[in-house]
Amino acid sequence: MTLEIDGRTLATDQEGYLVDPAEWNEQVARALAANENIQLNDEHWAVIRFMRDYYQRHQVAADVRFVIRYLKDELGKHDARSLVFKLFPYGYVKQACKIAGMKRPRAWSTG
Repeated sequence: MTLEIDGRTLATDQEGYLVDPAEWNEQVARALAANENIQLNDEHWAVIRFMRDYYQRHQVAADVRFVIRYLKDELGKHDARSLVFKLFPYGYVKQACKIAGMKRPRAWSTG
């Protein structure tokens, strides 16, 4: 499968995840979010930027536990777990990882 953005064709897997996370940028995130019927706001971007930073440092997608801890500790969000699922109602792996340009994570904790 592919994703067309400004004349660029990006490869995606059958579920719509980028094949190459290095091709991600904010415009790609907006297109992926639109495919998920999500209008990105500041809280979405905070999660996405944390995930991208984590990926750059560790070369693996952040488990949702780390995102929840970031939201609590760095942004003072007391009900961070609920916030993650409010922002990405069909799930962290299905939507947050996809929009952040991660490959689909193998089986690990989703919350």
